[in-house]
Amino acid sequence: MKILVTGGLGFIGSHTVVELQNEGFEVVVIDNLSNSSIDVLDGIQKITGKKPFFENLDLKNKVSVQDFFDKHTDVTHVIHFAASKAVGESVGNPLLYYENNINTLVYLLQELEKKTEANFIFSSSCTVYGQADDMPITEKASVKPAFSPYGNTKQIGEEIVWDVSAVSGINAVLLRYFNPIGAHPSAEIGELPLGVPQNLVPFITQTAIGLRQELSVFGDDYPTPDGTAVRDYIHVVDLAKAHVLALKRLIEKKNKDKVEVFNIGTGKGSSVLEVIKAFEKVSEQKLAYKIVGRRDGDVTEVYANTDKANQVLGWKAQLTLEDALGSAWKWEKKIRNNI
Repeated sequence: MKILVTGGLGFIGSHTVVELQNEGFEVVVIDNLSNSSIDVLDGIQKITGKKPFFENLDLKNKVSVQDFFDKHTDVTHVIHFAASKAVGESVGNPLLYYENNINTLVYLLQELEKKTEANFIFSSSCTVYGQADDMPITEKASVKPAFSPYGNTKQIGEEIVWDVSAVSGINAVLLRYFNPIGAHPSAEIGELPLGVPQNLVPFITQTAIGLRQELSVFGDDYPTPDGTAVRDYIHVVDLAKAHVLALKRLIEKKNKDKVEVFNIGTGKGSSVLEVIKAFEKVSEQKLAYKIVGRRDGDVTEVYANTDKANQVLGWKAQLTLEDALGSAWKWEKKIRNNI
């Protein structure tokens, strides 16, 4: 069975391709390499023994998307990762995010809508909740005004999927991730941001390896135990496995509704300072960091209630924060040739 994975050479996408191939699925990857590397294909092959079919394609080009589906008429299962994902960058360049995250989704769904039946998994985000009133956050929590254009694109994206599914043969699962971190335990694939990292853990590992002078901690005056922002950090391998279970649920027609929503997190919040201390412990490295002002678009705390994913999807996070940080450090050392 052929599965299309858009953004399949990116951080979460590549780990999901690995899990899909390990489960025997045939994978077709679309990626425009704007925030990834062609070398990731080799990493996937080393782990799974098989290189997925790859097309270097920009989903913002509507004609290219149409041509792809004309050529691959048997593709009816899509996991959609291809999107820009940095909160801070979206605040500074909102039109980039609206074009890349909304147009690409529309063009994909226009092709799937033509099919009698199709399955679609949308890479959503806990940012759709904004600053929730209660912790941990359940799927029934209100979707509040987004704190950033990035978060807004995920809210709009979810609405588009709901609307299209209601009038087509598309069944969908919306996976609302919390904060994916870590790398494959083999260190063959991991997070590889181009330029200055926008996310905490790659900035930590790049600082520890000497690539960055010091880590900036954005704000220590939040109403949290140590004053720093709290997030739910989930190992990317656990997250990837959730996609495989969601896909199987759709393929086996076990979904109860046309569109289902699941939180994917650990259910535990960790502050920035707690993550730094955990990294120092697993890496035996002292990390240089400084406290700076808050960053636009950041909320105080976000962590998941994962009961629905545990009970309905049959998924549960297995790996710890220390597991994730240890794998991220192993990956960083490998790519800097400093093992």
